[in-house]
Amino acid sequence: MPKVLAFAGSIRTGSFNQMLIKVAVERVRAAGLEVTLIDLADYPLPLYNGDLEAKSGQPENSEKLYKLFLEHDALLLACPEYNSSITPLLKNTIDWVSRPREGDEYLAAYQGKVIALTSASPGGLGGMRALAEVRSIFGNIGSLVIPTQVAVPKADKAFSDEGELTDDSVVKKLDGLAEQFVKVTKRIAEK
Repeated sequence: MPKVLAFAGSIRTGSFNQMLIKVAVERVRAAGLEVTLIDLADYPLPLYNGDLEAKSGQPENSEKLYKLFLEHDALLLACPEYNSSITPLLKNTIDWVSRPREGDEYLAAYQGKVIALTSASPGGLGGMRALAEVRSIFGNIGSLVIPTQVAVPKADKAFSDEGELTDDSVVKKLDGLAEQFVKVTKRIAEK
């Protein structure tokens, strides 16, 4: 069975995207894929700097994340939007994991990966501008981003105190994303 690595691009306590990724993971598991959920807070990294990399090599957490990416066939992400763009945390993670490793194909952690994108924001667009950027980044590094994505606007009102989505129409959209994600991921894994 194909394996999915899931995480949010935010480590803030009470993050809407942390809540969303948990709900999305439930929906993808229910649709039939094995999912490993991680918290990027467990993998702190310095800001990417080529001089630091040349001097000290890959940080230990970069190596751990790289290995996790290689071990999974697909990525499920919840992508916050900061000032109409992606979070520094998400971009920094993508950058460190993208670095070449001796003996591995260029961009090995991303080549052929199936990506599903979600976002949540207190704003009216639900993080759509960040999703466009994340889609572009992954498309340019050899991944296949599925067409369906889910953005949750007014996220400050979208979740119950227990972290569940309160709007059934959003849950149905997540189910649609999960269905397409499973179908594409299984097809790619069969090849």
